[in-house]
Amino acid sequence: MKNQSWVENTADEVDFIIKTLKLNGTEKILDMACGFGRHSLEFARRGYEVVGVDITKDYVEDAIKSARQEELENVAFIRADLRELNFESEFDVVLNLADGAIGYLENENENNKIFDQIARALKPGGKHFMEIANAEYADHHFPCTAWDIGEKAISLSKFEWDREKRTYIFGNWDFVYGEVATKPKFEYGTPLRIYTIEELKKIMDERGINVISSFCDYYGKTASCDDFQLILFSVKKP
Repeated sequence: MKNQSWVENTADEVDFIIKTLKLNGTEKILDMACGFGRHSLEFARRGYEVVGVDITKDYVEDAIKSARQEELENVAFIRADLRELNFESEFDVVLNLADGAIGYLENENENNKIFDQIARALKPGGKHFMEIANAEYADHHFPCTAWDIGEKAISLSKFEWDREKRTYIFGNWDFVYGEVATKPKFEYGTPLRIYTIEELKKIMDERGINVISSFCDYYGKTASCDDFQLILFSVKKP
């Protein structure tokens, strides 16, 4: 995971989040589905108090190890199912990055529990930043294939789209540099429920959260149906 090319962009992504949310360094941040903690650790390096949560044991252990190595005492990592969190109006900021566990569960009711937890964890006036896939893009462009050129491998991904269930599934081949050019095993991932901007506005509004702005990248470009990435900045009502 750490060898993926997108890891290199972590500091720039955090810069954008701080600028967009107008953070001042005193905020307490919850990083939901934090993975191995790349964003949590970067915020901690900048002085923020951070709690990272993920269900995967190896990721959490890796994140804890990194924090100890860097002697970061202002970040904590917890292994937990996001649906079972007990935070109550504790955080100034909640992050759901790189999908942030949104849409991975077995049905709408279970997926909605993640949104419930976002609203519950935020303080009144708290800020939410979400990065997920854009269902409008899927409607217009899936099925398709795409190449990703990384430092150690080239990946070919295949995307399928279930219009009725509003889920997409992708699989990929990884061609590692320096290895014999044989066709590797193709592996499919987990079906992912994705949303349009309008769907997300409705979901968030039902939980007392207003969507303020939407982007397609970490440079501030406005999102459209031709952009696969969807970034939303929202604020919980006072």
